[in-house]
Amino acid sequence: MTHGYESGRLNLPFVGIATFGKYPYQPDWEGLQADVAILGAPFDFGTQWRSGARFGPRAIREASTLFAFGHAGAYDHEDDVTYLGPGTRIVDMGDADIVHTDTEGSHANIEAAVRAIRAAGALPVVLGGDHSINIPCIRAFDDHGPIHIVQIDAHLDFVDERHGVRHGHGNPMRRAAEQDHVTGLSQFGIRNVSSTAKEGYDAARAMGSDILSVRQIRKLGVEAVAKRVPEGVDLYLTIDIDGFDPSIAPGTGTPSHGGFLYYEVLELLAILARRNRIVGVDLVEVAPDYDRTGTTAILAAQLLLNLIGRILHARNA
Repeated sequence: MTHGYESGRLNLPFVGIATFGKYPYQPDWEGLQADVAILGAPFDFGTQWRSGARFGPRAIREASTLFAFGHAGAYDHEDDVTYLGPGTRIVDMGDADIVHTDTEGSHANIEAAVRAIRAAGALPVVLGGDHSINIPCIRAFDDHGPIHIVQIDAHLDFVDERHGVRHGHGNPMRRAAEQDHVTGLSQFGIRNVSSTAKEGYDAARAMGSDILSVRQIRKLGVEAVAKRVPEGVDLYLTIDIDGFDPSIAPGTGTPSHGGFLYYEVLELLAILARRNRIVGVDLVEVAPDYDRTGTTAILAAQLLLNLIGRILHARNA
C-alpha cells in the first residue's frame, strides 16, 4: 500500500530487490524492450592470481542502489543536464548462465546473452566477472561491422597463449585484435609491471593498438587523448576496475598503483560518448571480498550510471 506518493512507490535504495539502479528486472530475453540492457557475467575462472570477480555483478548491483535516482533523474549542475530522466528505458536482465570450471560453455552463454541484447536493439552493458568475459562479448559483434575498442586498464591483456591458456583474463585484447570486425584498439592506463611481455606490446602495436600509460595521459590531457581515438567508427568500451588507482578501487584481483582517478576516466568517456556511437560496454574485475568498505563497487556503479546517462543523452541530442 502506498501513502499518496504522486509517482507511485518510492522504492528507496535500501528497499526491495537490488537490480542495477533499481531498474526493472526482465528475465524474458526474447521480449527485451529497452535502450540499455544490463547483463551480469559472474565468471572468474580466467584469473591468474586472486579470484572473486564472480561476485562483482552482485556487488555492483547492490552499490548501484545508492544512485537509484527515483522518478526525476539525476541533474548534473556542471553540464546543466538531467541524465537518466523520465522515459529512460533500462532493464536488468540478470546473469548469463555460468557452468563451473567450463570456460568455453560459460563464454558461449555470455555471447548468446549479448546477442539477445543486440537483437533487441539495446545497448549491452555487461558486469564482470574477470576480463576474459570480454572475449565472448566481442565475438557477439561479429555481424555488426567495424568497431574500435577503447580499453581502460592497468594491464595490456595481450598475451597470445600462456601454459596453453588462450581465453584467460590476460588474453582478451589479443583475441579481440584477431577479430575481423575489430579495426583497432586504444589501450589506456597501461603501467608498471604488467601481465604482458615486450613481445606482446610489439604485437599489439603491429595489430593496430595505441598504448598510453596514466602518466602519458595526464601529460597529454583527456581532450588530446580522445582525439587519438578514431572518429566515424563505433566504439566498444571495456573498463577494468584496476585501471583506477587502488586507493579508490582496492577490490580487485590484480591492483596496480599509479592508476586513474574517477574524473579522468569519466571526462574521457564523456567526450567519446558525445563524438562516437558507443555500441557496447563491459566493466570487469570488481572482486568485492578484497574491499570491505564497498567503495570499489560504488565506483563501478557510479561510473556506469554516469556513462549510460551520457550515452543516452548524446543519442537524443
